[in-house]
Amino acid sequence: MTNGTATPTDLDTRLEAHRTELTGYCYRMLGSSFEAEDAVQDTMIRAWRSYDKFEGRSSLRSWLYRIATNVCLDMLTAGNKRARPMDLTESTPLAQAALTPRPDNTWLEPMPDARVLPTTGDPAEAAIAKESVRLAFMAALQQLPAKQRAVLILREVLAWKASEVAELLGTSVASVNSALQRARATLAERKEPGADATVSDPLDEDQQKLLDRYVAAFEGYDMSALTALLHEDAVMTMPPFDLWLTGVGDITGFMTTLGAPCAGSRLVPVQVNGLPGFAQYKPDPEKGGFSPWAVQVLEISDGRITGFHCFLDTQRWFPLFDLPLHLEAETDQVEQGA
Repeated sequence: MTNGTATPTDLDTRLEAHRTELTGYCYRMLGSSFEAEDAVQDTMIRAWRSYDKFEGRSSLRSWLYRIATNVCLDMLTAGNKRARPMDLTESTPLAQAALTPRPDNTWLEPMPDARVLPTTGDPAEAAIAKESVRLAFMAALQQLPAKQRAVLILREVLAWKASEVAELLGTSVASVNSALQRARATLAERKEPGADATVSDPLDEDQQKLLDRYVAAFEGYDMSALTALLHEDAVMTMPPFDLWLTGVGDITGFMTTLGAPCAGSRLVPVQVNGLPGFAQYKPDPEKGGFSPWAVQVLEISDGRITGFHCFLDTQRWFPLFDLPLHLEAETDQVEQGA
């Protein structure tokens, strides 16, 4: 299999150079960390197998995006839309709280920044990339039909020209512009919880102090201190459970009742979905030390925490973030993995 002078090793290197950005694209399309990585792997295999037919009429990057788009559109034909708990149910008062799980394929999934955000020297480009993987934006994307989703991502996030998108999708520029208008209108009608989350890159001094206070409050399980950090309308979610809570009273009330076993936890910083987050390790009464409990994603606005999202399927998430599955009792922190 040859094309020009490319050797198998050269081709592997050229394909791998695009893996991170393709994973980010597929993640935005699919809303699933693992499906995105599967889609990229499928893309790489298809590219490898058909490279001898690639005639260089477009760039290798454009060709890979065309393959990845087709893979994602095929995966989305079932019509499944990844969701957050607030997309599926009403907020539950603490007195009625019940932990009802739903299947894994229901949920919008978290993703380590390092797997989807390519390194760039352009601060504005980096900021757009981070904003485009935040949970609120990802949830909004899930409301769009698959082709509108592709158009919006390619035009608004990746800054492709309408003519380039039209060529990729095998359609007209007018069709692309129409799809983009409809997608923008749909997003404008929706007010996703967490859409106002604002964090600088890197974190400014006030934001870092807020996170330091949060770690102290959570690890100390100090509800008074935590109350001072939460916005009055803060939201807490816990996939795979469809329960979600609104307001400081219900959140701290949950943490001291159903969530009481989390007292004494340890938090390890992670970069997740363009936002600050933590891997939470809960005390392990059987083995000693601490066992994985959740990947927390925090949304911050106006100096307060507005969103507190805990992804509990640790056997899936902790390996994804290159995090250990146990902390020794004397270990308060580990090196950040992802």
